Amino acid sequence: MTTVREIFDRMPQTFLPEKATGVTAVVQFDITGEGGGQWHADIVNGALAVVEGLHPKPQLTISASAPDYVDISTGKLNGQLAFMTGRLKAKGDLALAMRMQNYFKR
Repeated sequence: MTTVREIFDRMPQTFLPEKATGVTAVVQFDITGEGGGQWHADIVNGALAVVEGLHPKPQLTISASAPDYVDISTGKLNGQLAFMTGRLKAKGDLALAMRMQNYFKR
């Protein structure tokens, strides 16, 4: 079974730098429940750094339960459906939230 920590550990390997050229953004992830935690992704002109913990000023904060986040990340749950049903929440730059799916391989 995939864990939230494994997803964040693998995030740099699934990142598509050519899709994020010219992008500067910080995305905070608040994953609740057992196996959850807080991480943020710093994207700067095609480079990605994933850091555990809170960022003081993210442009976007994504929140979900650990099981839902794993299901979204592994393709078992559609992210847009999860958002529309309140299982995935986004606060801040919602246009960035839509673009984020293009920055990573499935």
